[in-house]
Amino acid sequence: MSGIVTDSGPEAPVAGTSAHDARTGSGRFLARAAGGAAGLTVVAALLGLVRDQAVARLFGASHASDAFLIAWTVPEMASTLLIEDGMALLLVPAFSLALTRRAAGGHAQDPVRVLVADTLPRLFAALACAGGLLIWGAPWVVGVLAPGLDDPGLAVDCTRLTAVTVLTFGVTGYFSAALRAHGRFLAPAGVYIAYNVGIIAMTLALHSFWGVRAAAAGVAVGSLLMILTLLPTYLRLVPVRRGKAAAVRARASRSAPLGAMVLAPVVLFVVSRQSQVFVERFLASSLPAGAISHLNYAQKVAQLPMVLSMMICTVTFPVVARAMAAGDREGARKRVERDLALAGTVVLLGAAVVMGCAPRIVEVLFQRGAFDAADTAATAGAMRVYALGLLGHTLVGALCRPFFSAGRPTWYPLGAMGAGLLVTTAAGALLTGPFGVDGIAAANAVGISTAALLMLLGLGSRAVAVRTGAVALSLARPVAAAAVAATAGRLVIGLVPGPVPGLAAGCLLVPTAFLLTGLVLRAPEAVHLLALIRQRFPDGR
Repeated sequence: MSGIVTDSGPEAPVAGTSAHDARTGSGRFLARAAGGAAGLTVVAALLGLVRDQAVARLFGASHASDAFLIAWTVPEMASTLLIEDGMALLLVPAFSLALTRRAAGGHAQDPVRVLVADTLPRLFAALACAGGLLIWGAPWVVGVLAPGLDDPGLAVDCTRLTAVTVLTFGVTGYFSAALRAHGRFLAPAGVYIAYNVGIIAMTLALHSFWGVRAAAAGVAVGSLLMILTLLPTYLRLVPVRRGKAAAVRARASRSAPLGAMVLAPVVLFVVSRQSQVFVERFLASSLPAGAISHLNYAQKVAQLPMVLSMMICTVTFPVVARAMAAGDREGARKRVERDLALAGTVVLLGAAVVMGCAPRIVEVLFQRGAFDAADTAATAGAMRVYALGLLGHTLVGALCRPFFSAGRPTWYPLGAMGAGLLVTTAAGALLTGPFGVDGIAAANAVGISTAALLMLLGLGSRAVAVRTGAVALSLARPVAAAAVAATAGRLVIGLVPGPVPGLAAGCLLVPTAFLLTGLVLRAPEAVHLLALIRQRFPDGR
């Protein structure tokens, strides 16, 4: 894997592709970039599972694990706002526009360095202040997030340790956005490998002295490793030229592309999207101890298919942004429609695996040590319900990119997400009492699906003129294939004895049933998925 993680040089974004491929977004480049990024994401996800297994084995579903997961809300929110969605939605279009201006020529100063000089120092200062305020206000934050905790002291300690990520994730997100706009996707995809290694190492080394605080300290250490992972490649792409900073800043002040009216809709959209987690943990804090942990483990595993499917949109986002910057609306429309269909197909395949094999997945991954069979049953039930909303989560993540790709302020995604959040809150209030964690998971699925539908309906008239009917039709057949495959998976895991053989049988049968059903239904997305796999691995490796 080391040969994949490291960029081979300034003009070789992905092995076997040219700089021209990276700039124009050729199919070969996009397939290789998506495949390479997905491979690193799988490694990071596996390490994330090892991290969760370590926490589950050492602390089970208990007051200690609940305290850590309350503190985990900070890096969870920060990663969404500062690495994945917020920073990327703001800076990938900004860097793409700067690169387009650089290619056009005729500028006294390099537009990319102008952008960096204007944004990076101010971002660093703002995030450092925000992190300090969070450390100071940790008791209040814990009280808001989980008012039902009997003893919030441990959660406060963990929250103060994880507050470091407000700064470190911001720097990581800035570097990642710059690299992605330049066509470098592998290093940004590898940062979570370094992050999870830091958490695992600190947890195993210090848990006997610090208890669950060791895992929170690992979050801080891992976030520093993320920056170190990106720094060499970033410095090669955007080297610092001393002696010209004042001139660059002066020019930047006249052409800053990131004003408050552009920042506000993106930041508020990301906060409202992540607020679903706040609602869930607020509701779960009133349930018996361990409920927050059951929801966390269920959500982490259930959302792995969404993470993989979003690699497609992550790789193509700079292509859409450059098309919008160049005025190529038709090219942007075709790209977005293809992305929605393919990302939806990938996540529906993963959702079928989760719904079909959830009990065996949880048993194999977590049922050991303090995590017992009752925890497995509760987590698997919530996981199956969460899977019903995976398509909605993927569509929201994919649709927000074309909304913000033009670099102009738009408030519609925030309105759609706010409506979805209201649905989540109302449904959670109604369903938590009678159904517990399953009711909370169901509220999540209904709310995010509402937001996805509203965003799809509003995209055509506000950003990219996608054909809503064509997108819906392209997703209908994979939905049917997922239902058939999930049913087959539930049957086979009950027939094959043993957790590991049952899971292996389910993981073999479900994708096979999904692809065969898709072909029978003549779903072109199934064919495209197979073609993407063959294009990424032409030699069958």
